[in-house]
Amino acid sequence: MVEAVLADWRTAPIDPKLRATLGFLEKLTLAPTDVGPADVKPLRAAGVSDEAVEDAIQVCVLFNIYDRLADSLSFHLPGPDGYAASGRSLMKRGYLL
Repeated sequence: MVEAVLADWRTAPIDPKLRATLGFLEKLTLAPTDVGPADVKPLRAAGVSDEAVEDAIQVCVLFNIYDRLADSLSFHLPGPDGYAASGRSLMKRGYLL
């Protein structure tokens, strides 16, 4: 599933709610000044709650900020082993500290 989504989320076998959310987040990332209230309508039509939209926006914005900071300030990025360890940790405890 992950490989299918990474290859092309538009054709991957995912829930329509997730597909609508990913489309919205793509626009929010690539053309943030073009995003408006009408862009949320397809999410609501797919059954995505306002709370879920807000959560998705917050996560997207934070990742976009971190990515831009990392690029601008040449942050050290871990290799595959570091990302794998981080992933295992997140799977155990989530984002809670």
